Amino acid sequence: MTTRSIRFRLIAWYAGLLTGVFLLLDALMYFDLRHFLESDLGETQARRARQIADTLLLRVDQTGDAYVANEVNDIYDPEVNDRFIRITRSGGGVVYVSGTPQDKSFEPTSVAAAARSSQKEFLRKARVPGGKTLLIAALNYRTPGGARYLVEVGVPLDPVDTMLDRLFLQLALGLPIAVFVAIGGGYLLVGRALAPVDQIAHKAEQITQHNLGERLPVPRTADELEYLSLSLNLMIARLEDAFLNSKRFIADASHELRTPLTALRAELETVMSDGRLSPELCETLGSVLEEVERLVEIVEGLVAISRLDAGEAQAEWVRFDLAELAATTADQMSLLAEDKGIVVTCDAKPGVLVEGDRSRLKQVVVNLLDNAIKYTPEKGEINLRVAGVNGHATLEVADTGIGIPAEALPHVFDRFFRVDKARTRHPGGAGLGLSIVKSICTAHGATVEAYSNREGSVFRVTLLASHL
Repeated sequence: MTTRSIRFRLIAWYAGLLTGVFLLLDALMYFDLRHFLESDLGETQARRARQIADTLLLRVDQTGDAYVANEVNDIYDPEVNDRFIRITRSGGGVVYVSGTPQDKSFEPTSVAAAARSSQKEFLRKARVPGGKTLLIAALNYRTPGGARYLVEVGVPLDPVDTMLDRLFLQLALGLPIAVFVAIGGGYLLVGRALAPVDQIAHKAEQITQHNLGERLPVPRTADELEYLSLSLNLMIARLEDAFLNSKRFIADASHELRTPLTALRAELETVMSDGRLSPELCETLGSVLEEVERLVEIVEGLVAISRLDAGEAQAEWVRFDLAELAATTADQMSLLAEDKGIVVTCDAKPGVLVEGDRSRLKQVVVNLLDNAIKYTPEKGEINLRVAGVNGHATLEVADTGIGIPAEALPHVFDRFFRVDKARTRHPGGAGLGLSIVKSICTAHGATVEAYSNREGSVFRVTLLASHL
């Protein structure tokens, strides 16, 4: 899966969005819990401050400050409970301040005095030496006699911090797990959502000119994928009609041209046999006859291609030895090569069995050898090799000819393609020989490839071997 694929981008967006949501929820949970715990703890201290004021300071004018101090110490015992309590009279006199708690977590005398406030009740945080933080609830209280007191009750925030640290650790450990689950879930969801796309793409790769009647699967999802599949099927139907019309036109035109061309050739041959013609006229008629022969070859090639496109080759399949066929054909073609002094060798051990149309596959060998002979200089060499490798049969024709330019290699099997336009009048050069080879190979489920360099060209045909 590449980083540029839709699948990757969807999963990345999905995982990124969920990660952002998780982070936001974690932050909200953390700060909301922190606010709740601190508010609840502060409310508890505020109630205790009000309790001290309402029960002890209410009669302080009768009982005195010393009584209040003793009662606070006896009732609340702040040192044992690790609390901070301080009562100060307006004007700065300290009525009571708790002692050092048993855990020695802070020193009450080091707690800074609260700033004056017009609020009756308020919360504040006070830092003490040692890094501790106290949450202190302060109460401005006025006695019935008019005396003013400031009651401060506080506790360390350690329990709250401990709980928040534990929660932070759980969130920090849980977030990667949640993200991993989100990515896994996103992969499965995206995979299910894109499964129809994979099916459409897989089917589209299987549709060629030979099975344009097939259609892409249409997912019944009532969404854009269904609309896309229907649109593509309509496009394939239009292509099928255009392709069939094109093939029908070529086949019809080729068949219609065969009869007049055959008649024209016969008439020209008859005229040329007349001994009363002048040599100049005979030469002219000979040139015309050559062009007619070339037209006949083009028409025959087009007829052959149209028949192959119609599936003719698949109707006459038999099992035969490709090596024996290649060797026999090489012997027959060697006579044509001898005129140019070209040596044709054949390396084909019997036993390479294949299934197909014997006559059509022989035409492949003939066309490849004929092409090699045409473009191999005199005294050159052509090697024909047939072998069975890994369940496949390979037929290879290598020559020491003029080679094929690199830019022309992808087009050598195109119809009417010529490497050198100046050689269109080359004997037999209709530009359909290799196209016929390609069509025959396609009809047999085979592949044909061309390679070339300065030392010559190689054409290799690969098809499935047949096993008894």
